[in-house]
Amino acid sequence: MLLGLGAFGLWGLLPLYWRQLDSAGASEVLAHRMLWSLPTALVLLVAVRNWSWIRPLLRDPRRLTLLAVSATLISGNWYLFIWAVAEGRVLEASLGYFINPLLTIAIGVLLLRERMRRAQWVAVGVGGLAVVVMSVAYGQIPWISLALSISFAAYGLVKKKTGLDGLEGFTADSALQFLPALVFVLFLAGRGDSTFTTEGGTHTLLLIGSGLATALPLIFFGGAAVRLPLSTLGMMQYLAPSTMFLLGVLAFHEEMPPERWAGFGLVWTALTILTWDALRHVRRTRRTVARHVPADAAAAPARARDA
Repeated sequence: MLLGLGAFGLWGLLPLYWRQLDSAGASEVLAHRMLWSLPTALVLLVAVRNWSWIRPLLRDPRRLTLLAVSATLISGNWYLFIWAVAEGRVLEASLGYFINPLLTIAIGVLLLRERMRRAQWVAVGVGGLAVVVMSVAYGQIPWISLALSISFAAYGLVKKKTGLDGLEGFTADSALQFLPALVFVLFLAGRGDSTFTTEGGTHTLLLIGSGLATALPLIFFGGAAVRLPLSTLGMMQYLAPSTMFLLGVLAFHEEMPPERWAGFGLVWTALTILTWDALRHVRRTRRTVARHVPADAAAAPARARDA
């Protein structure tokens, strides 16, 4: 539980981190985030002594292609999120991550031929209605929210097909991102537009620390994923966008007109339906399993204790 709270809590608080780097601009912050992620990943790999997966991966062109796609998707997602924070649009970013679970379900149905329960259909429908309401109210589609949710959902789909765990996948993505990021950072320095050494020591340390800020919640998430039931982990994921929402309203004082409340209210309704359905499904599955467990098997633990 602590690992899960750490992962989603840190993701929710990241706007505070990126806000401290406003003077660098979204492109430079993204480049440093990509640049310093690889050294961070390599240190972690040394600590856990996990290298055996690298050679088979290098011999698999299909998985390398998927990794190139995933690295591109997450880079775009990172850039848009950093840009949204710098532009004072944290609420729109948080809406994107609220929409993400609904979009993930829709992708599962459309691309993976998964079957949806009735409550899931209702939740996705209410989520779609929220997007329509906000689009009509603002006179434009909430493109930041949709771009963040679509890119992250697509990233999750591609990562699912690579078969790498959290640290392995993070290292592979970082390795592919490192060279383009290094070239861009050197380009900025050569043009005199780099803020790496011109904004003080704290600014430099924050840019270097962006790699750890990226890696740490991913590591915590990986630890939580192997220890917690998926139903618990699924409910905890709402902590991150909820924290972003509170930061947008209370810390960054972004506007929250009635039409935005209406859109968020519909999304929260959809997520409530989704969570209720997930918990009901888990309880029903457990009861079904319990009914089919033979009496001798159920009594075995007691006999073992008595022995």
